[in-house]
Amino acid sequence: MSPTSNLPGTPAHGHVTFLGAGPGDPGLLTLRAVEALARADVLIAEPDVLDVVRVHARGGVDTPGPTVADDASTTADTATFRVATNLVMEAARGGRRVVRAVSGDPGLDTHAAEEMLACAAEGISFEVVPGVAAAVGVPAYAGVPLRDAQGADVRFIDARTASDRCWSEVGASDGTAVVSTSLDSVAATAGELVAAGRKPDTPMTVTIGGTTTRQRTWNATLGTIAQVLKQAKVLPSPEGGRPVIAVVGERSAAAQRDQLSWFESKPLFGWRVLVPRTKEQAASLSDQLRSYGAVPHEVPTIAVEPPRTPQQMERAVKGLVTGRYEWIAFTSVNAVKAVREKFEEYGLDARAFAGIKVAAVGEQTAAALIAFGVKPDLVPSGEQSAAGLLEDWPPYDPVFDPIDRVFLPRADIATETLVAGLIDLGWEVDDVTAYRTVRASPPPAETREAIKGGGFDAVLFTSSSTVRNLVGIAGKPHNVTVIACIGPATAKTAEEHGLRVDVMAPEPSVHKLAQALADFGARRRDAALDAGDPVTRPSERRPGSRRRRTAP
Repeated sequence: MSPTSNLPGTPAHGHVTFLGAGPGDPGLLTLRAVEALARADVLIAEPDVLDVVRVHARGGVDTPGPTVADDASTTADTATFRVATNLVMEAARGGRRVVRAVSGDPGLDTHAAEEMLACAAEGISFEVVPGVAAAVGVPAYAGVPLRDAQGADVRFIDARTASDRCWSEVGASDGTAVVSTSLDSVAATAGELVAAGRKPDTPMTVTIGGTTTRQRTWNATLGTIAQVLKQAKVLPSPEGGRPVIAVVGERSAAAQRDQLSWFESKPLFGWRVLVPRTKEQAASLSDQLRSYGAVPHEVPTIAVEPPRTPQQMERAVKGLVTGRYEWIAFTSVNAVKAVREKFEEYGLDARAFAGIKVAAVGEQTAAALIAFGVKPDLVPSGEQSAAGLLEDWPPYDPVFDPIDRVFLPRADIATETLVAGLIDLGWEVDDVTAYRTVRASPPPAETREAIKGGGFDAVLFTSSSTVRNLVGIAGKPHNVTVIACIGPATAKTAEEHGLRVDVMAPEPSVHKLAQALADFGARRRDAALDAGDPVTRPSERRPGSRRRRTAP
């Protein structure tokens, strides 16, 4: 915290938090950083970290521009920095809480230090929330430990600002050198180190897109790195982005990367996976895919609308309150949402379920109920489907069940399996249309082109309707795309649309489906390694994909 404070009688200033956003992976933000972002009135961030930090900011936070560019060595970039400094100071003078986010760690950012001095000069309180520096975080994600058991010396260099003396000192050392550079300058960096005294056969690793699912790492030596990158057809990133991190040294464990590369060896690393669901519906599924190294892309294929005649739903909800039902059965998250919205319309809450038994068709529906404040009494012990629910549903017993009626809120296109099964068990069923499902609007042209052109590595189909709707609004996925289906019925629909089904979930669960895709990716990776082939993504098999490849 700044030692300065506001003098009595002067206008109250705000507060500035200088926050390190880390090297790229949003999961590397500290808990303290998340807390600061949640309280911010103003968020001023570098372009390459804005998306990382903005998700944790509260709604309505002000995000003024322009922001600071990565390379502040040019006059234009210095001017941009000055504008950003003015934005920070103006907001703080106005009594607002400002978060100034930079990539990596603020302590290694020259401009952040200047802004701190400006705050101190005006008596504006500030604090620093450290972040993971790229020079440390990227090698860790690349599987390149910087020190060994002998405790080798480690030196950090920024190639953009390093002096001749700096290069000479590093060249004369036998320790590990961690160099922040750019893709265009990797060969020049290697040349500087050789000219300063390092041997051309000194091991070198180069990582681009570090800590993100675009990360790629190459093993080489100072003498061969230029040729290795040329053979890999690595082109400069069109968007600039974060620095390239090179690790140089005999003890940098480059030779052990095949054992230590934990991040890039994830089963779906870098795979673009299409999830035909809304972001809200796909939240836990997308998180699971990210844990396998994938990049999920949510595309809704259905839209939910109220029933055309809401009177039936209104009568059922009133009957729920007045004791008309023994059970209510939820067959989807959307059904929970529809009932919850109707409750809120009438000023009701979860207490209205008192005395009523509640069933949920599966884990996601149960989670939606729990979020509503309702713990379901019945969830299938086996298959998470209407059939699985019927397997565990008790028959009506006039001795123990004072009421024989079940409220079933569901979609207008739902099948009759559950209704027929409950009637067979002796129950009366109020089968009520709680919502309608309609085909969603087509996704953006870029997404449609990626679907049809093989830009996605895999697509997860969670129902027959997602197959029909995705093909209807966006076209048929390219034949290089891995098709994963939640069950036999969905797989049959996919095949009817001319798709080759590659992966089938062992049971009808979206999380089992994601696991099955990860297992498929792991087998594919192992087969490539056993054959001595490079590990590639399915989308890289499409014609022309290698020619278009660029660095992250």
